[in-house]
Amino acid sequence: MSTEPPETTENSEPGTPGAAAQDGATASGSGGEGADSTSPDAEDVSEAEPDGVEGGASQGAAQQSEAEAELAAQRVERERIARRRAERTAPVDSGAKLSGQAADLLAAVRAVESGAKPTATVFSEPEPPRRPAAEPTRRPEPAPVSAAPAAPASETVESVRAVLTEGGAPEALAAQVAATLGEGASDQLRADPWQLLRVAGVRPEQADGFARALLGAEAGPDDERRGRAVTVWLLEQAALAGHTALELPALAAALAQRGVPDADAAVQNTLAEGEALAFQDALDEPGAPARRDEEAEDGEERPVRVLVGLERYALAEESLADGLGRLINSAPKQDGSAEDWEREAASAGSAADLVRAVAGRGLVLHTGGEASRAEPAALLRAARALGLRAWAAAQGPQGKERFSALLSGPGDPTGSGSVPGVATVAGLLSGAEGPGRDADGAFDLDLLVLLDAPQLDVETAALLTESLPDGARLVLTGDPGVLWSAGPGRVFADLLAARICPQIASRLPDPGPLGELVSGVGIGELNQVEAPGKEVVIVPVRDAGEAVHRTVQLVADSVPRAIGVPAEQTQVITPGHGGSAGTRALNAALKERLNPGPGRFGGFDPGDRVAYSPAPGRTVPGQVVKADAEGLHLSCAGEAVVVPKERVEQSLRHGWALTAHQAAGARWPAVVVVLPGDAAQALSRPWVYTAFSRADRHLSVVHGVEQALARAVAETPAKPRTTRLPALLAPQPSAAG
Repeated sequence: MSTEPPETTENSEPGTPGAAAQDGATASGSGGEGADSTSPDAEDVSEAEPDGVEGGASQGAAQQSEAEAELAAQRVERERIARRRAERTAPVDSGAKLSGQAADLLAAVRAVESGAKPTATVFSEPEPPRRPAAEPTRRPEPAPVSAAPAAPASETVESVRAVLTEGGAPEALAAQVAATLGEGASDQLRADPWQLLRVAGVRPEQADGFARALLGAEAGPDDERRGRAVTVWLLEQAALAGHTALELPALAAALAQRGVPDADAAVQNTLAEGEALAFQDALDEPGAPARRDEEAEDGEERPVRVLVGLERYALAEESLADGLGRLINSAPKQDGSAEDWEREAASAGSAADLVRAVAGRGLVLHTGGEASRAEPAALLRAARALGLRAWAAAQGPQGKERFSALLSGPGDPTGSGSVPGVATVAGLLSGAEGPGRDADGAFDLDLLVLLDAPQLDVETAALLTESLPDGARLVLTGDPGVLWSAGPGRVFADLLAARICPQIASRLPDPGPLGELVSGVGIGELNQVEAPGKEVVIVPVRDAGEAVHRTVQLVADSVPRAIGVPAEQTQVITPGHGGSAGTRALNAALKERLNPGPGRFGGFDPGDRVAYSPAPGRTVPGQVVKADAEGLHLSCAGEAVVVPKERVEQSLRHGWALTAHQAAGARWPAVVVVLPGDAAQALSRPWVYTAFSRADRHLSVVHGVEQALARAVAETPAKPRTTRLPALLAPQPSAAG
């Protein structure tokens, strides 16, 4: 195969993503290579699915390690939320401000935490979060989040191992089970073998085999314990797909598919045990056509939908809606007169409308592409000039670095050279970065600008909103065309649809051929673009093997030679982790070419590019520096990170190739997007938009999906997610902008 640069490569066509389909590989239609339309590691959940625990779990803990890490980190986050709520000193802080469904949810959480069995949840309509501004309340300093939960006691692990062995399950699961079920895990497993489903990566058919080995004929498909466990498992799987709840008919149908004979009884038993919560939401949600007055006067019942969800996401959505209502109804802190704000707006250029909107509102949404980041930067400068304590928060270190560079660049309208603070979301919440917290435990700031808001999941959004002081302003800014968060929810999209606050759409287009291409994808058009500087190059391939070969050629040779971007600044993006052209195959090939080595440190060598996942849904690109007794030392966007050796397998992948979800929120000088034929069904408009828009200077598309790319852009929008946030956000016409 030729190793010539893109402009002279035999099968390369500059700037014509549609034309290359004629020469691409035939789509297999499988589409099952772990498409990351739900989460970065979604493929890992379903990759190995033998018929029983004996087959599936014996693959070893390696295939389940990432899912295990996600579950452990989620558990730590839930414990932190619980500690914060429990430590509040005034009764109003722990729930007295809530009403309706929110109060019921908090009571259910308390009952579960205290060991009391809650009664079945009563269906009731949620109350909107509209209420007068409350007096500031004390918020305690959050407890720091540990890098990893404490390891289970050795005796607990050994007792679990004995039960697993008796049930024919692999002993390698013992530590996972003990960590998940906690003290008394072995007794729990004996009493209810289907508790094994709580371990990430275990499937119902595997838990069934384990239960039959322990219980014999007693383990039937109609067992009440099985029905409850499968119900919770399905809700967890829905969360991995981005849903915060499931409609009752959909949940019942899924239970029937899993061999639960009485789905209604299984759901009711799950609700009665407090393992899930049920809701009745009106269908005429914000954004829907208003019902006519005569319809209401006729006594016609409002259409409703019944939803079932896990308490952690229900509580998060209720808390988020309550916090957003508080921001909307609180009077923003005024530092400077209306004339002062207008003066700053007049000098803010294209950000004038954004500055004016923020002047008098507690919540503002801002939309736009990469170029539009100049507008929140101008807003922060204006806010600082007016004396506000203004901060921005990015989703990761790379986003923080890019925005900081933008703020410190030329053109500071204040002329002071003062750069407003920028933190990461994780650092802001933990207290490691940002302004710190005031005496009441709230962020010590007046304005928070949250960058890349579409990547915000509902739990993180709730924590951020809850931490804002009364009178603060919150600006959510981002590109609505990119993929939604890896975690449950679609916060930014729900808020845009609810229209409860001003929405400022940037008019700054992304420049050049790349900007033109991405803009077209955003409206469903895959256009041919003129790329005189080889900004866009299409490389047709016939099969996955050729796709891997050409990708390595592009990264290691063609792009550095023809475009001038070195391999370490070129990022490969592919639809999934598995398969013959997924991240695993591509990373193996790229490592062999770019940094060959034996993988002496848990499969890694100094110089390896890695994708570090400190928590579920978060991916930080980095590079291995060294390894010692402390663990693996990384450099992530200039920051030193040490990953303990026991966490390496769980939280690290090689990172020359990423999925689009992992790459969201970051950009590179050059990007190679790999579209193997068997990934055709994984493509969607948001996926293509996200992958293509990660490139600053150059985009190569290794194209093997024929016409599937154009069809995905034109016909496949984002997969719908079921959330409750729109029903909790009652429209407030006076606040709409």
